[in-house]
Amino acid sequence: MMERLPGFRDFYPEPLPANEPWSCDLRQHIFRCWRETARRYGFREYDGPPLEPLELYTNKSGAEIVAQLFNFTDKGERAVSLRPEMTPTVARMVATAERAYKKPIKWFSLPQLFRYEKQQKGRLREHFQLNCDLFGEADVSADAEIVALLIDVLRSLGLTREDFVIRLSSRQAWQRFFAARGGDAAKAYEFYQVVDKLEREKPEVSAEKFAALGVKLEEVTQFIAASVPEPELQAVLDNLAARGLSDFVKVDYGVIRGLAYYTGIVFEAFDRKGEFRAIAGGGRYDQLVKQVSEGKVDLPALGFGMGDVVLAELLKVRKLVPSFASTVDVVVLIEDETLRADSLKVVQQLREAGKAVDYSLTPAKGDKQFKRALELGATHTIRLERGTDGVVVAKVKNLKTREERTMAAGEVANAPQSS
Repeated sequence: MMERLPGFRDFYPEPLPANEPWSCDLRQHIFRCWRETARRYGFREYDGPPLEPLELYTNKSGAEIVAQLFNFTDKGERAVSLRPEMTPTVARMVATAERAYKKPIKWFSLPQLFRYEKQQKGRLREHFQLNCDLFGEADVSADAEIVALLIDVLRSLGLTREDFVIRLSSRQAWQRFFAARGGDAAKAYEFYQVVDKLEREKPEVSAEKFAALGVKLEEVTQFIAASVPEPELQAVLDNLAARGLSDFVKVDYGVIRGLAYYTGIVFEAFDRKGEFRAIAGGGRYDQLVKQVSEGKVDLPALGFGMGDVVLAELLKVRKLVPSFASTVDVVVLIEDETLRADSLKVVQQLREAGKAVDYSLTPAKGDKQFKRALELGATHTIRLERGTDGVVVAKVKNLKTREERTMAAGEVANAPQSS
């Protein structure tokens, strides 16, 4: 039996087969919530190619990122990679076409992303992700808007302040901390990396790395423990408070984000029980468009990404996955094969009217067809009969009330709403 590649998923429709955890119905539910919430915030959907030049990622993150990519040389002798993230792609797109759009540019996408890395809980070699990005606004009001959007995306899925919190931090605050201790600006990112790994490294290892950069571990831990909001963060907190969203955020300088391109406020969403890795993360990256365009376009930017893997697991644990039992509105029962052509006409009329309709493709017993209607979660069945006078009529049954009524076959397209 041919098996799927490690770290990749099959998405089955409900009800799921045994030992297959990934539901296509749940994925579509998540996508609908993502799209609808982004739309309410005035964001427009875009997309880009799943295959990009390898240098788009190595220029941003260095050659070491290649080990994490699905990369190869194509038939045109180009070094290419499946996209591991969407931010470089959208930065390239905006740099190319920003003159065609009024500022600020507010875009979102739902790409499938690929990383060649070790599988672990909440992390596979592919995933779908909501990316929301805002270009052309340097004021912290844009940071607050992006954080509010993230909060409302999670709330649209049924999650509450009891389920998650957004931890806010600031690269600028850390930069000031480092500079105040005589830190070399050229080594700031190296310092951020040590901070980012604090919870995963042994204290003595972190202390040694900080000492090499002229900083004491105790000073770092005290700064994180205090997490006093500096001006840019306080402005975001005040903005969110005006919206009534204060309960969803907290300042936590332990969050710093590992990617090199972040330049200002950064944030991550966590489940409050600590059962999962970060649900989402993002921040401000004001230099990336300039870097990608080789200095031709300079636009401030910020955004976040939210993957479907951790999110789906969280929704399952919190029992927030809706029922996907109903797949059709109407099943047309064909018990008289001489009326198959008339029944197909009804099927087509109902589908053109926007109804989801199923029927038996081949002759079958009436009770078997009716059982199938129940299995599909249909709300109504429709069965054509020929009267003694030769006139064809429709029998429309409401499967919830079991009430049945008779009408002319030509009126049946509107019957489910009225019966």
